[in-house]
Amino acid sequence: MSIQISKLDSSQVDFKKSLDALLAFEASTDEAIERAVAGILADVKARGDAAVLEYTNRFDRIPNGGAASMAAFDIGTAELQAALAAIPAAQRSALETAAQRIRAFHERQKQELQGFRYTEADGTVLGQVITPLDRVGIYVPGGKAAYPSSVLMNAIPAHVAGVQEIIMVVPTPDGVKNQMVLAAAAIAGVTRVITIGGAQAVGALAYGTETISPVDKIVGPGNAYVAAAKRRVFGIVGIDMIAGPSEILIICDGTTDPDWVAMDLFSQAEHDELAQSILLCPDADYIAKVEASINKLLPAMPRADVIRTSLTDRGALIKVADMAEACAIANSIAAEHLEISAEDPQRWADQIRHAGAMFLGRYSSESLGDYCCGPNHVLPTSRTARFSSPLGVYDFQKRSSLIHVSEAGAQTLGKVAAELAYGEGLQAHARSAELRLK
Repeated sequence: MSIQISKLDSSQVDFKKSLDALLAFEASTDEAIERAVAGILADVKARGDAAVLEYTNRFDRIPNGGAASMAAFDIGTAELQAALAAIPAAQRSALETAAQRIRAFHERQKQELQGFRYTEADGTVLGQVITPLDRVGIYVPGGKAAYPSSVLMNAIPAHVAGVQEIIMVVPTPDGVKNQMVLAAAAIAGVTRVITIGGAQAVGALAYGTETISPVDKIVGPGNAYVAAAKRRVFGIVGIDMIAGPSEILIICDGTTDPDWVAMDLFSQAEHDELAQSILLCPDADYIAKVEASINKLLPAMPRADVIRTSLTDRGALIKVADMAEACAIANSIAAEHLEISAEDPQRWADQIRHAGAMFLGRYSSESLGDYCCGPNHVLPTSRTARFSSPLGVYDFQKRSSLIHVSEAGAQTLGKVAAELAYGEGLQAHARSAELRLK
């Protein structure tokens, strides 16, 4: 059975309306989830470890009657190292190679994030100091799937930034621990691993409990309960983002093997039914070839049903006038992942202003970026690439302004400040500056 994927043409009079409808996604707020999360967070804030223990035993179905204390959820360094030693050699090598590349990229990123200071003629010194956060929490999903790559992508930039304490929480439904996730934590330099999850883990990280120190920021993906909890604790702690469904947008000039492009569309569609995969191309014949490849390759995919639903409900093959128009439409879409599969990809990349990550050339499949190229795979979704950036070293740092006014500088600046303060009706501000005038 062939996929009924949407086919649009930018020359159609209703194209913009059709594209807007395709892109429309607003995470529905489930009132039941919001109420449940609010209750869990309030309970964790009030009862600390006792609440976390109770919810974790219940929701994660901890065997043998559940854990007796929070100590049962702590994973020591020895167990992490044992997991690293136990996984197959090929998996360990892949994790270590990916970690090395991710670390190298973020080390380079850190070099670009330097503070500064300068001295004015009267001796006043101004500048900016960059310092790392003290403690961060990393949420790693542990339900239907495990993501060791997410451990690397979240922990390594924090480590490179200079964060001293990196606390990882990961649920273990039925008490089952994923060894690759633990091995990734060992490689990434995670300070502490606690096998708790859900809204109770977010609450514990945000508020602190008897055994868990509160963190400064919480990063990492999770289910609807985790997202709702992160949204609620923002302001008490920082968060990275509230991520939406995964997205890929491919701009192709028609010179790439259509099987490659079809599989790249699949690579995001297989995440879940709400994921979005879109192709922009000026060649109608090539679009038809990609559609044929989609129908040819889909039956062999283990997650064929998920891919089919994703492509049917939210995917599209779009005919555009030319590559320049494709770039203009791409800027409007502001996709999480943007592949420019063309003979001269840099030419078109120069026209892109909004994208979470750009993959240039036909050999740069998005999947390589997910795992091992080096740049971070935690990216803005749902058009937030218009104003947001990938997770990076800068997310684990903050900036402090440096102001060291000289005696001479105070004579000039004091008069300016006093004038403005009187204008705002803030006499104490004005007098504070004036008292330093000779």
